[in-house]
Amino acid sequence: MARRPKPKDGYHHGNLRETLLRAAMELIAERGAHGLSLRECARRAGVSHAAPYRHFADKDALLYAIAEQGFEKLYAAGVASMEGFEDPLERLDAYGVAYVRFALENPVLLRVMFTLQFDLPEGAKDLGTPAFDLLQQATAEVVGPDVDSYAAAFAAWSLPHGLSMLVLDGRVPAELVEDTEAVEKLARSVYSIWRGPLGS
Repeated sequence: MARRPKPKDGYHHGNLRETLLRAAMELIAERGAHGLSLRECARRAGVSHAAPYRHFADKDALLYAIAEQGFEKLYAAGVASMEGFEDPLERLDAYGVAYVRFALENPVLLRVMFTLQFDLPEGAKDLGTPAFDLLQQATAEVVGPDVDSYAAAFAAWSLPHGLSMLVLDGRVPAELVEDTEAVEKLARSVYSIWRGPLGS
């Protein structure tokens, strides 16, 4: 009988940390956060059960790393989305559209970023600050100096985030979000209606 190959040692793995992060996101997508374990991530990565602990102290540290990756991607998407737009409202809308697109393309990341509860590692930073600061800056340019930009940013955030969660929870008809173009059309329609009839 052929002997089962022993798990590889993590130190000889090409990029164990990234491999473990991918395995963790696959597990969350398949089983939900309750099905996530460092042991199962190690098995999928083909390394020993002890290997993940060289990068993550525990499951919470792994979730924190996933959230960190998500916020970095969201920030980058926001910055890229506003390039080329001079009008403040167009820049804000572009960020909102990018937010919804990010959510649909990265549902596991969004869930970990905003809906999962886990203990933060010691000395952990507020991961959402750069993305929110970017939103607040864009919002301030729209509302002007006489409006509290911090509160306005939360209002501006509520639209794309709320729409994203409705889509991910299956509350929006599939044909309205069947591709990138449809997502952008829906998001811009929501913004326009909220600022128009509903916002008046």
